[in-house]
Amino acid sequence: MTSIEAKSATDSELDAVFGPIFERIAQGAVAREIDRRLPFEEVGWLRAAKFGALRVPVEFGGYGVSVRQLFRLLIELAAAESNLPQALRVHFSFVEDHLLAEPGPGREQWLRTATSTLVGNAITEPGVGAVDRYRTRLARDGDRWLLNGVKYYSTGSLYADYILVAADRDGERVGVLVDANADGVRQHDDWDGFGQRLTASGTTEFTDVVVADDRILGPGYGAPGPTYATSYLQLVQLAVLAGIAQRAELDAREWVAGRTRSYSHSAAGIPRQDPLVQQVIGRLSAAAFAAKASVLAVADVLDEVLASGAQDEKSLVAAELAAAQAQLAVIDLVLPATTLLFEVGGASVVSERQRLDRHWRNARTISVHNPAIQKARAIGDYLLNGTDLPFAWSAGEHKPATGAAQ
Repeated sequence: MTSIEAKSATDSELDAVFGPIFERIAQGAVAREIDRRLPFEEVGWLRAAKFGALRVPVEFGGYGVSVRQLFRLLIELAAAESNLPQALRVHFSFVEDHLLAEPGPGREQWLRTATSTLVGNAITEPGVGAVDRYRTRLARDGDRWLLNGVKYYSTGSLYADYILVAADRDGERVGVLVDANADGVRQHDDWDGFGQRLTASGTTEFTDVVVADDRILGPGYGAPGPTYATSYLQLVQLAVLAGIAQRAELDAREWVAGRTRSYSHSAAGIPRQDPLVQQVIGRLSAAAFAAKASVLAVADVLDEVLASGAQDEKSLVAAELAAAQAQLAVIDLVLPATTLLFEVGGASVVSERQRLDRHWRNARTISVHNPAIQKARAIGDYLLNGTDLPFAWSAGEHKPATGAAQ
């Protein structure tokens, strides 16, 4: 039989490799949440198993899987620990960028590097709108480049070997790749959200960080025009939501299965025989199924877009629209489900030891990234008026929209 390294991995082969790792990660999820312990060890397990190389071609040391296969595993990882797919999402888009790049030594180098290392991000800045220049600057200093600036929401960078930084170089947006432990890089675990607390989405400071020419990777995030990246990055967040729904349903089932006490006015002597409790479990199961199906449907669209080189504008718009529509659908499925789960029991279901509230807190936190209310309006404006979909997201000073149909 051909080994897993010699051909693109099948789903069963991937499950054999990563299933046990996901189970180990899930076993510590509640304790990590209670202690607010960042999962450095767990990220190490994923790095050692080459989870970051899922999309890297086999000839470069990866698994060579499809986009659909990747997102199926991201859902499973999110069910084990919802913080981790979000922490890794820029790593996977970094790999996709290099898969789409022209063949050459640089492309091969970074694809091979992705088999054993992880890439984080430092993109967002306070007060910077979609058309403003980044305050983080890359400037020439003799025969070298120096990077200076402050970034917020540097999701996953504390777990990363490299950090992809969005910077301004004389008015041009560029992506800059720096070593996470380089001189002048200082990271802070100061993310204070009530959910997704372990994503390491903190502040990163860059002070006179030396950048080599080959670490300047071209146009940075927010460059004008359609791109696969926004739908892809959004889909990672939706995979997180689908995984949360899956874990919420499983946790509710396990809680009910162990219960022997019921109510005097219940329809059954034990909760698992109560038709109302059964109905709740059924609805949770349906929400998890539909959320996963939505994510994988968009992954199929992205598979086609990326396989064709991600250059056709019509296809890019179709992928963006699909991801936007799925965002609204998945949020509307998962948020109610993470509240409904508490209907399976009385006061004991809200015990701090269970931390079942983490599912709602995590889902609510993911759902406000690129707010759904703004996305719904953008979809409607596109469908009614032909107004361009937004292919870049940022928060800051409002700038008038352009590109609307007259």
